[in-house]
This record gives sequence, structure tokens and C-alpha cells, in this order.
Amino acid sequence: MSDELKRGLEGVLVAESDLSFIDGDAGKLVYRGYAIEDLAEHASYEETLYLLWNGHLPTAEELAEFEESMAAERALDDGTLATIRRLAEADEEPMAAMRTAASSLSAADPDTDADPTDVEANVRKARRITAKLPTALAAFTRIRDGEEPVAPNEELTHAENFLYMLNGEVPDEVTADIFDQALVLHADHGLNASTFSATVTASTLADIHSAVTSAVGTLSGSLHGGANANVMRMLHEIDESDQEPVEWVKTALEEGRRVAGFGHRVYNVKDPRAKILGDRSKALGEASGDLKWYEMSVAIEEYIGEEKGLAPNVDFYSASTYHQMGIPTDVFTPIFVISRVGGWCAHVLEQYEDNRLIRPRARYVGEKDAEWVPIDER
Repeated sequence: MSDELKRGLEGVLVAESDLSFIDGDAGKLVYRGYAIEDLAEHASYEETLYLLWNGHLPTAEELAEFEESMAAERALDDGTLATIRRLAEADEEPMAAMRTAASSLSAADPDTDADPTDVEANVRKARRITAKLPTALAAFTRIRDGEEPVAPNEELTHAENFLYMLNGEVPDEVTADIFDQALVLHADHGLNASTFSATVTASTLADIHSAVTSAVGTLSGSLHGGANANVMRMLHEIDESDQEPVEWVKTALEEGRRVAGFGHRVYNVKDPRAKILGDRSKALGEASGDLKWYEMSVAIEEYIGEEKGLAPNVDFYSASTYHQMGIPTDVFTPIFVISRVGGWCAHVLEQYEDNRLIRPRARYVGEKDAEWVPIDER
């Protein structure tokens, strides 16, 4: 057994997976063999979930059945909705509310007592969790903003329905399609921190609700899921200043501030998801007749690339994309949750298939021969 220390487990292989592949040097992301560009262009979020959970693309009949089964699980039980209402009225942070919502869903799940190794029960639970978390987020957001929740509409797609529950009206085709693509792009991304957290929890044979709750808590940390909101706050600050975007960035860097949305632990080039979302941000700006947010982002990207040699990650363009959809900034990271939950569930299902308790070691660097001192002599 090697005693080489790998802080943050960087570069350490701890599992094998069929789910997603990342080539950080080439800027490539693949779900079960399919390029993210093809999936974003051609597959819906539901179709992508089917691929992740079942290992192959569905037929038209399989997809229709899967879509129907997902839509049928969107409604929340009264207990969960009451919990969300209490959280919203207490002005809880959105990610903390999502963590609590994920955990509370187990109380009304008909498979809650199933053995963690029961594959069919786990798939059913994954479907319910993934279908209900968007309803929970939309309800929380509306209640805290002084409005009543909008019941889910089973006739709408997963993406359309969330925007409908959030805003109270069915989105236009362009907005719905771009939001669906954003969900596809965020669905999985290898063994990132939140996914690893979910698999560690699952490796103890804890249930899938516990694993997802662990993942939500991990994603809430500022080093993992909060960059998209920070990007939008930065863009607002630039917009409200008297400076052009590049001048603002120069000043920020001189002051030792970090420019949000750049660099990635895995990618050494531009994140392929950022390329796609940049185009979608532009499309939304063109549709509304206001390219301000997109053009600001492009100016910052070009400057940081030239001066720092850094490329944008997925958070950089997701910020302006979500903002142009009318989504509140502090809901950006919870939207990450309602997409990535599909990937978390896929990894948990994979972990259960060939489980081994995940138990790394730590090198002890403390004292070993301390002499006991009675309490009255300390």
C-alpha cells in the first residue's frame, strides 16, 4: 500500500464507471459513449436520464413510457410541501432548503423500506426524487417571493414544467429548449465532489435519499456549485459601475479579486459545456433584442484568455443564460441540483451494483506518546 499523499485525492483512481468520460486536454465530455454536443442538440433531459440509468438510448415507445412515468411523480405530498413552506417563510437559503427537501422526500416514498440493494425499488426512488425536486424548488421560490406554488402540469416536458411552475406561465419554445439543453449539460460530470459524496454514502448501504442529500450538501459549498451565481453577481456589479467590462476586470485583478467562472479542476481548455451555453446565451439575447449580458461575458472571456491563459467553465455562461430566463440568481445552484440529481442517482445505482465500502486512509501527523495528566494537575 502506497504512503504517497494525494491531497484532495487528486489523480487517484477509486472506481470504474460507464457513465461519463472527460478528456480535460481535448475539452471532451461523453455520456455513455455519446458526445455532449450531440446530446445537447438532439436529446431531451428525459432521454438523457434514460441513457444514464439504463445504459442505452430509448426507443420512441420506451421514451414515451419513461416521460409519462416521470411526469406522474412530480406532485409533492402535503408533508413535504408543508416543510418547504416553513423553510420559505423562514427565509432559508435555497440550497439548504433543497437539502432538506431531498431528505424529506423519503417520508412519503412507498419504497422507503426497500433494501438498498433492491435494483427496481432504487430506480423507482430515483425517478421520484428527480421528478419531485424541481417541484420543491419552484414551490420554495414562489412562496418565499410571496406567491403560491403552481401545481405541476403532466402534459409539459420536464424542462417546460419547471419553468411553468416557477413563473406561472408556459415558456416559449426557445426558452424551454435552451433550459432543457442546460439540464442535459449539467446531468453528469464524472466523479466530482458531490457525486463522490453520493457514492461514499451509498457505499455504506445507506438509501438513495441519504446519498442524494449528501450530494446536495456537498454541492452547496462555494468551491463546487456556487460559481454560476457569483458570475451573475459579478456581471451585475460591472453593469452598475462606470467601467467597461475589461476595465472592471483589470481593476478587480489589481485588487486581488478573483474573476468567477474561469478555470477547472479537470479541463485545461475551454469547457465544452461553456461553448454550448455561450451560443445559447447569445440566442436568448437575440430573441429578446438585448445582447448586453452575452457581450459583457464575451469581452471578459477574451481578456482573461489573453492575460491569464484561463478558459471559462460551465458556470460562466450558465449565469447569463439563466438570468435571461428570469431565474433569480440565488436559484442558479439549486437548478444545478435538479439537473445533476439524475447523474447522482445513476452513480448511486452503479455503486450498489458492485459495492465496496469506500474507506481511504489519512496519514497521522500528531503526537504518539503523550503522557496522561490528571485533570486537577492540568
